[in-house]
Amino acid sequence: MKRKSLNAQKINHNFISNLLNKDFIKPIFSKFEKKLNSRESFLVAVSGGPDSLALAFLSKCYEEKYGAKFYYCIIDHKLRKDSSKEAQDVCKILKKINIKCKIIKWIGSKPSSNIQAIARVKRYSLLSGECSRLKLNNILLGHHKNDLNENFFIRMTRGSGLKGLVSLDEKTKINKINYIRPLLEFDKKQLEKITLNVFKIFVKDPSNFNKDFKRVRIRKLIENLKNEGLDENKLILTIKNLKTANNALDFYANQNIKNNLSFVLNKKKATLNLNFFLQPDEVIMRSLNIVMRKISKKYYPPRGKSTNLLIKEIKSHPKFKKMTLGGCLFEKINQTVIISSESG
Repeated sequence: MKRKSLNAQKINHNFISNLLNKDFIKPIFSKFEKKLNSRESFLVAVSGGPDSLALAFLSKCYEEKYGAKFYYCIIDHKLRKDSSKEAQDVCKILKKINIKCKIIKWIGSKPSSNIQAIARVKRYSLLSGECSRLKLNNILLGHHKNDLNENFFIRMTRGSGLKGLVSLDEKTKINKINYIRPLLEFDKKQLEKITLNVFKIFVKDPSNFNKDFKRVRIRKLIENLKNEGLDENKLILTIKNLKTANNALDFYANQNIKNNLSFVLNKKKATLNLNFFLQPDEVIMRSLNIVMRKISKKYYPPRGKSTNLLIKEIKSHPKFKKMTLGGCLFEKINQTVIISSESG
């Protein structure tokens, strides 16, 4: 290695070490590092906002300390005319601490409605595709405490069940990929302070100020509720208690799968016996969602209303033959239900 490269590497290491020793960064990194395994490799999802840039910095610190391998990427959704330039700007920002970030573009037609939800699904699809290409099993996401609270209220307005209300977990495993959110216990302001100290700048997404999006309106609602006395710590405690109940239901859903379902053809087809549908409705729905995501390879299961309708059709209609949902084909043969991929 050339002397110039060695000197640059040393300067970069010293720069990161000095930042890491700051009083407001050190305790956050201390909690962050306990959530990762240094023997594994990670894909870091960056957006350019203060939370994702803080995630990139903490990941770089972990990389420097433990020698773990990290890959960084940003999704260019191409939903706004300036998105490509913003993605390039983010890559330049990250170069300050010697992070090489890859831009992955969303190629194809774009939605005219339900934009954020569709873009979110596409983002996870592109991230998991990059993970597969790099032969990785871990994706780091920059969700924080504020996202947790916003998600709770958004799901509540949609009439979501228990699982929907507490859907942001520190670790979610889907199709052998771990989606890890190591920043959920930290406030956005804490992460913004880190980003401004490290990079001096971050990209402001104009969609965060567009009241056409429900998340923006919910964010404003939470601020108003705080002015009316909403205690954020008590809200977090409520979500935590709901998660405990949710985990118990997940346990029984997995028991239902273990006892009443068998996978065949390399988990591309599942056979359900009669007892599968003799459980409480919530357990049946969760079990089906797990199976559908496994077979369809989709990040999100269908809406609860659609799944409940399917369950009702299977249980109540003796003439039920076939139905498709969530990328899966359901066929009833005597007392057995077979689930396979709709695409074959």
